[in-house]
Amino acid sequence: MPYASGRVIHDADAHIMEVPGFLEDHLEARHRAAVTDQVLFPRHEGFHSTRLKADPAAPFDETQIMLRKNWEALGASSNLDRPRSIDLLGFASQLMFTTALLNYSSVLEGGRDVELTYAVARAHTRHMVEFCSVDRRLLPTGYVPLVDFERTARAAREAIELGAKALMIPSRCPDAHSPSHIGFDPLWAIAQEAGLPIVFHVGGGGKLLEDAYFNNGLPPVPDFHGGDDNFKSIDYMAIAYPPMKALTALVVDRVLDRFPALKFGVIEQGASWVPGWMRNMDSAHNAFYRNEERLQKMSLKPSEFVQRQVRVTPYPHEDAGWIIANTGDDVCLFSSDYPHVEGGRHPIKRFEASMEKAGTTESQKQRFYCDNYIDLMGAGLAPELRYPAQAAA
Repeated sequence: MPYASGRVIHDADAHIMEVPGFLEDHLEARHRAAVTDQVLFPRHEGFHSTRLKADPAAPFDETQIMLRKNWEALGASSNLDRPRSIDLLGFASQLMFTTALLNYSSVLEGGRDVELTYAVARAHTRHMVEFCSVDRRLLPTGYVPLVDFERTARAAREAIELGAKALMIPSRCPDAHSPSHIGFDPLWAIAQEAGLPIVFHVGGGGKLLEDAYFNNGLPPVPDFHGGDDNFKSIDYMAIAYPPMKALTALVVDRVLDRFPALKFGVIEQGASWVPGWMRNMDSAHNAFYRNEERLQKMSLKPSEFVQRQVRVTPYPHEDAGWIIANTGDDVCLFSSDYPHVEGGRHPIKRFEASMEKAGTTESQKQRFYCDNYIDLMGAGLAPELRYPAQAAA
């Protein structure tokens, strides 16, 4: 029996675990010297895993589908194994993200080599589309930088033409302009016309906290994985700041108002912050309404734009039931983070426990596990994949 069974569940966050050399066939030759394996994999952790060294024909212990993580997981690095992994997981579809390029792409946003930034974006999209081409249930994300208005619109069109089903933009604010700048109106129009969402993902926010926060005079602490180069408890608390700020600008500057069919996804950045943020925006709207024409022109309250157009993935360790109760039924999405360690071994069990405690209704669960994802993905999710009978069996 698949891990997810008894209802249709779509997965809003899944990943490729790249290995050295993955970008060579996708990045133009003139840029390869700048984006080497050493840049993308400075520690080369995980490349000696037993899974990667094993005979490809050797059977995988299918009872381990949610226990094997990172490079050890089935289909993590080989797209030929990915269809079997999604069969065992039981998800109706997975929205797919890179691992290796998440943090590196956000670094490029602040660099001086604009041509390199957009070249990596093209390579990112080619890589994602190729990996996902083996199964229609795998929905690739394309990367669209926000450095240059004209190049951004071109990158969006190219990503859609290549086959991207969602357009990932950084939550890091560009150096010279707001993400809500009217120069990006072609981007929003392109995505809205195509019926595809704009998504943020953790890693796209750039540096979250100043280094001084980690100089507390005490011994260093390990990160989530037991190392020292990933999130720790203090910078974890800042994960929400970049998307919160970016989305506030987009709401207040009326991007969501002017593009009412455009959907935004906030992926792997938690959701406990969302209820307070929604109410804070409403408070700001009330406080500054008299003096700001942009607020006076709004057709809805800020929180109502969020409920209409923004979809967010809680972490399994968060109180998802409370979040749903305080954001509205339309905001939250299920995600597994497969095959990352952060997703845990049984996210459904943890979400269910939280929702049981909160008294979440079956209708609300249906939206969390399925309908809100379908709404987010729009034309990116083929009609026959939305409610597949085999997933609900």
